[in-house]
Amino acid sequence: MAGKKKAAAKKLRITWKRSAIGRAEDQKRTIAALGLHRLNQTVTHLDTPAIRGMVDKVRHLVEIKEV
Repeated sequence: MAGKKKAAAKKLRITWKRSAIGRAEDQKRTIAALGLHRLNQTVTHLDTPAIRGMVDKVRHLVEIKEV
């Protein structure tokens, strides 16, 4: 396998921008599962289908940037 380079895994930078107060409990749990604890906190995750699904569920509460 000499000469082949592994492509760098894409990452997502997720920032919690809007409060989850008054939102459904599953959305609050999704925010917590992403590792977000307070507003304007940013976390970085690998770009996987599972993370994409979680982000899609709370897309109105977070800001996403591909890194």
